[in-house]
Amino acid sequence: MISVVLPARNAAASLPAALESLAGQTLADFEVLAVDDGSDDRGATSAVLAAFARRDARFRHIVRPHGGIVAALTAGIAAARGRYIARMDADDVCRPRRLELQARRLDARPDLGLVSCRVAFGGNARAARGYLAHIDWCNGLTSPADIRCGIFRESPLPHPSVMFRRELPARHGGYRQGDFPEDYELWLRWLEAGVVMEKLPETLLDWHDPPGRLSRVDPRYDPGAFFRIKAGYLAAHLARINPFHPHVVVAGAGRITRRRAECLLPHGIVIDAWLDIDPDKVGKTVAGRPVLHLHDVPGPETCFVLPYVASRGATEDIAAVLEARGFALGRHYLPAA
Repeated sequence: MISVVLPARNAAASLPAALESLAGQTLADFEVLAVDDGSDDRGATSAVLAAFARRDARFRHIVRPHGGIVAALTAGIAAARGRYIARMDADDVCRPRRLELQARRLDARPDLGLVSCRVAFGGNARAARGYLAHIDWCNGLTSPADIRCGIFRESPLPHPSVMFRRELPARHGGYRQGDFPEDYELWLRWLEAGVVMEKLPETLLDWHDPPGRLSRVDPRYDPGAFFRIKAGYLAAHLARINPFHPHVVVAGAGRITRRRAECLLPHGIVIDAWLDIDPDKVGKTVAGRPVLHLHDVPGPETCFVLPYVASRGATEDIAAVLEARGFALGRHYLPAA
């Protein structure tokens, strides 16, 4: 029923726990495609994977030259025999019912293309408060509507938590290599294609945060990469939902916010004005556009607003002001940071 695609590189220390969590699943009809992405740890990673493959025929050990996560994922999906593809990383741990509950949901909902789940933070909460806040935000987005409206802030789907139908990569394209986070680009592209995504309310994965995690050390995952890759998809989405397209008003007039919002300009979006609360900016012209006070925002009958302020809690504060003025999420405004 399920093919679990698990890339690993120099992961001998964490792999046993990850693989044992899969071996202990309540649903037994699965295979694990463990792709050794050119580990150079003197055979340690390969030895762990080979031992599990000898012990349990459901664990398949694939060895490849080092090509990165996209190449490893592509190889694993190509070798998969399951009806559903589940993702897993070598440093994470599944709860026992993860595969059962996600497969059951896909079986029950033919219209659903991808299902995720809530995750538990598997790191040092004090040292990684930003990461913990991201997980809390992710866990709050469960419905397809939540995910559609949240996707342009950041990725609402922890990559190793997802399960999707095997035909989706062939139908809409699989992981792509580039100067962007491969999972986020995939979710954006599939959502644009109409794939329905949902998150189970159960916590079914412990998502760990080691110092060497790609999202911490690889430039493809820095904030600029997220804003660059989502700009084109956001512009296409705005063309469908914004009654004033291509015109928008951007909440936030700071230098970083402006630079991020201006990624939309090459895609044909026109920024008419900025909204801010900084008295040093309000009433002035910044980057050729007027700065209005947030509380003086025109009504939803005259403009579409993109909150682009990324500081924690700012989007929620802006949303409260907008909704008090009659703006509706997804119809009159859409957070983009």
